[in-house]
Amino acid sequence: MDILPDILGPNLEVVFCGTAVGTQSAQRGHYYAGSGNKFWQYLYQSGLTPDLLHPADDARLPEYGIGLTDLVKNIAQSHDRGLDFRGTPDLEHRLAPHQPKCVAFTGLKAGKSAAKVFGHAKPRHGLQNWRIGNARVFVVTNPSGANASGPWDGRASKLDWWLELAEHLRQGPDHHAT
Repeated sequence: MDILPDILGPNLEVVFCGTAVGTQSAQRGHYYAGSGNKFWQYLYQSGLTPDLLHPADDARLPEYGIGLTDLVKNIAQSHDRGLDFRGTPDLEHRLAPHQPKCVAFTGLKAGKSAAKVFGHAKPRHGLQNWRIGNARVFVVTNPSGANASGPWDGRASKLDWWLELAEHLRQGPDHHAT
C-alpha cells in the first residue's frame, strides 16, 4: 500500500519525484510536511506557484501544472539509506497517462537512483541528457532541512537550482540549460 498517493493530473508541466515519503509527511498525510522542509517555499520563491502554499494544499498542485510522486511508494522513513529502488521502472508507467513535460527529482539521491535504474550516468543538479518517457529530466536540490549544507554544483544556494528549473519550464521543452 502506498504511504501517500501520487498527486497527478493532465497537462502537467512538472512532476516532482523524491525517494520516499518522510516520516513526518506520512504522519501528517501530506507531501513535504516535515519541519524544516523548504519545498513549498522553493515553489513559491522560484515562481512555480503564485502563492505560498502549504503541505495541506498538496492536492491543489495540479491546478498549477505540478504533480508529486516518489520512487519508493510503500515506505516512509527519515533518511534514504536502505531503500529498495527496484520499483523505480514503475515510475515511467505511473507517469505515462499524465504526459508531464518534465520530471524533477528532489535531490541527487533520487536522481542517481533513477539514472541507475534507467541506465544513465550519475547526474548532477540541473537538466539531464535523458528522458523518462517524453519528459525531460531535471535534478533540483533536496528541499529537506537535513540537507542544508552545500556544495550545490557551483550555485550559491539551493534555491538557485529551483530558479533554473522554473526558467527551463518557461523556455519550453526543447530548451537546453547550460
